[in-house]
Amino acid sequence: MKYLNLTYIVAFTGYFSAKARSLYISRALQGAGDGALEWHIVPRENPASDFPSDFELLHIRQASPRSLLTLEDHPYIKRVTPQRKVFRTLKYIPSPEPAAPCNATRGTQKWQSWQSSRPFRRSSLSLGSGFWHATGRHSSRRLLRAIPRHVAQILQADVLWQMGHTGSGVKVAVFDTGLSEKHPHFKNVKERTNWTNEKTLDDGLGHGTFVAGVIASMRECQGFAPDSELHIFRVFTNNQVSYTSWFLDAFNYAILKKIDVLNLSIGGPDFMDHPFVDKVWELTANRVIMVSAIGNDGPLYGTLNNPADQMDVIGVGGIDFEDNIARFSSRGMTTWELPGGYGRVKPDIVTYGSGVRGSGMKEGCRSLSGTSVASPVVAGAVTLLASTVLNRELVNPASMKQALIASARRLPGVNMFEQGHGKLDLIRAYQILNSYRPQASLSPSYIDLTECPYMWPYCSQPIYYGGMPTIVNVTILNGMGVTGRVVDKPIWQPYLPQNGDNIDVAISYSPVLWPWAGYLAVSISVAKKAASWEGIAQGHVMVTVASPAENDVGGELTSTVKLPIKVKIVPTPPRSKRVLWDQYHNLRYPPGYFPRDNLRMKNDPLDWNGDHIHTNFRDMYQHLRSMGYFVEVLGAPITCFDASQYGTLLMVDSEEEYFPEEITKLRRDIDNGLSLIIFSDWYNTSVMRKVKFYDENTRQWWMPDTGGANIPALNDLISVWGMAFSDGLYEGDFTLADHDMYYASGCSIARFPEDGIVIAKNLKDQGLEVLKQETAVVEGVPILGLYQTPSDGGGRIALYGDSNCIDDSHRQKGSSSPGTKRLTDWSMARGLGTADLCHDPIVTLHPKICATQRALPDKCIQQQLEWCGRMPYRDERTGCRFHVHV
Repeated sequence: MKYLNLTYIVAFTGYFSAKARSLYISRALQGAGDGALEWHIVPRENPASDFPSDFELLHIRQASPRSLLTLEDHPYIKRVTPQRKVFRTLKYIPSPEPAAPCNATRGTQKWQSWQSSRPFRRSSLSLGSGFWHATGRHSSRRLLRAIPRHVAQILQADVLWQMGHTGSGVKVAVFDTGLSEKHPHFKNVKERTNWTNEKTLDDGLGHGTFVAGVIASMRECQGFAPDSELHIFRVFTNNQVSYTSWFLDAFNYAILKKIDVLNLSIGGPDFMDHPFVDKVWELTANRVIMVSAIGNDGPLYGTLNNPADQMDVIGVGGIDFEDNIARFSSRGMTTWELPGGYGRVKPDIVTYGSGVRGSGMKEGCRSLSGTSVASPVVAGAVTLLASTVLNRELVNPASMKQALIASARRLPGVNMFEQGHGKLDLIRAYQILNSYRPQASLSPSYIDLTECPYMWPYCSQPIYYGGMPTIVNVTILNGMGVTGRVVDKPIWQPYLPQNGDNIDVAISYSPVLWPWAGYLAVSISVAKKAASWEGIAQGHVMVTVASPAENDVGGELTSTVKLPIKVKIVPTPPRSKRVLWDQYHNLRYPPGYFPRDNLRMKNDPLDWNGDHIHTNFRDMYQHLRSMGYFVEVLGAPITCFDASQYGTLLMVDSEEEYFPEEITKLRRDIDNGLSLIIFSDWYNTSVMRKVKFYDENTRQWWMPDTGGANIPALNDLISVWGMAFSDGLYEGDFTLADHDMYYASGCSIARFPEDGIVIAKNLKDQGLEVLKQETAVVEGVPILGLYQTPSDGGGRIALYGDSNCIDDSHRQKGSSSPGTKRLTDWSMARGLGTADLCHDPIVTLHPKICATQRALPDKCIQQQLEWCGRMPYRDERTGCRFHVHV
């Protein structure tokens, strides 16, 4: 039996005194039947320690899994999760089971041993002469780095100041690195509290001071709400260290102090950090308006940070003073819903976050950038807006968000996953908020699959009969109350003169709206009668929301909202033009520790972008669309789609296992003409033991749950054709034809049919480098395999041992070099199903048949794209012939 020596967060079902909490834990552990168990409650000396609490810190020496389960069996204990250390470096930069039914979600993953999604610290990776020292950039919440104009007046705060509104009477909390006692910029610091293990309230970094200044500075670089009541929560040390328990205690204290607005210029990708997320929900349920930075992981998609990605939080992205989306600003969609559903629109709003002036650590002003700057801009604006409303009962997290997004100015040429609802407009928000009546609203407020670029990716591909349903995940905002419900069932009303009966709309929704929000998932598909029709179809969905009336007046408040829907329908494309992306077998972080596919990415070691065609494979998707392909997403087992409708099934970086029924069906599908392309990645158990993280708090090593891809599962899938990937680990530069290539931590092909085509190259043995710190070059590493199945009319199979070449997240963050862009253009422009699966035309036009590729570029490239569509090696119409360069 494995024994653990850990500190745990024991969450209770309610708030209890310290004596009661100790009694419950004692009785629960007595039931474990382990009299030798050593445990003690860790003292927490902070301003919240004198009040009842809903959690306790418990240190157990040599805890068994059984003792933890016994703890959770206690009726007053809700959850037990390991206490976790948050370590971030802040740098300022100048300016197999039975197959699931087809209509079911995957359900609970097989990670029951993970009481919380990330009970591990990512402190080091092994490579070279020692361990990699990971920054932990994605291990937990962090101060979102501020990358270095007077923003309040640019947004016309002075208009409201002249009307007498300066933030008076509004309590605003800054959770950051503290503030010095006698800073000259602040006149109404109500309270400074320290939640760290350092004996100081002062800011030793300057980050917290800058954030507080943007909100409430009264001179020089003036903030939005200089007369607001400022509450400073020091939750990070000068070394940027924090613990989950520090935040939980500080959040509880904020609720006790009846804070109105709370700014969090921090974030992390872990939306399954249960204690943290639960407490954020509790905060907003207590009418605290939380504003949080969306993250500095742009321009990549699928990089939203938590808690800004929560429905009840105002998530803020950054723009520069020319109204361009800042490159550093994280992009949507949210990845909570993957792989079974589709993400929601975030950020909610964008504002200035580049080159903004704010308070210096001791005095004066400084200029910084980052979403950690954009967040206090909105928090300051929210504080100022709240002070303008006479009836403060109307101001709550939902009504404030409704006012902000309804008044936001749409930025031209920018999609909704970059800008949310648009740029903050303070004066319009003031006008809306001061005429506000409690109501429900939707985000987005309409669905228009024809509106580009704002509605990207929905507008990037028309819908057609037989295609996978298009899912739009809409957020319901309920300004009438913290709790609500959808009355009856949302109703789809097609506009018959506008061909609305040519689409079918299915709807699922939150049974309860809490806190302040819920979801409305709209699934759109084409009716059979429109299989050959082309045109625009329209209609709307009606939703009625009810909430209990507040102030004990009884009854319910109701609000009915209309969601217009507009789609473009085209005739069903031919099979050869339809590509199916297997999303179901991609496991997104954070159910477990999944390392990067490229082991050289030392400072960004976690695979957390969702592995979706609209997140980190966005460029690949765009290139396929530009070449005329229709790309659909499979969010269910392989047994759940009609393979006769698709030319190619695309599997990239799969981590999940395959059901036996899936393996059987796929073999049958390929025999009947479906082609399969697999981009694999590394998997080596010895390397996995080396590439691990040490949790400094729990003093425990955490092993990866898989490598870059689940090679054993993939080998089970393809073994019937005599194919297999190896556990080798290779990297290196090489040339194919006249193009430079890079193989990044990929595997090799161990077995392939003799009548297939195999491409081999000389590469470095990266596994040897990781394990023994030795360097060796291996000649003739097979990396690409192409195979025509022997059955009459059978499909083709292509294997490639590395997926980094089509994954946007493996580029240098914040930039894309011309070389990288060119290589990506080669890989996607030449398309799916060719032998040049990664950046290079291995299958090219024979020079004697087509003198140059420039002569017939469109037709010749088209023939390469049709390789998996069983096109002949010679096209009699164009005279193009394929030739393999080895």
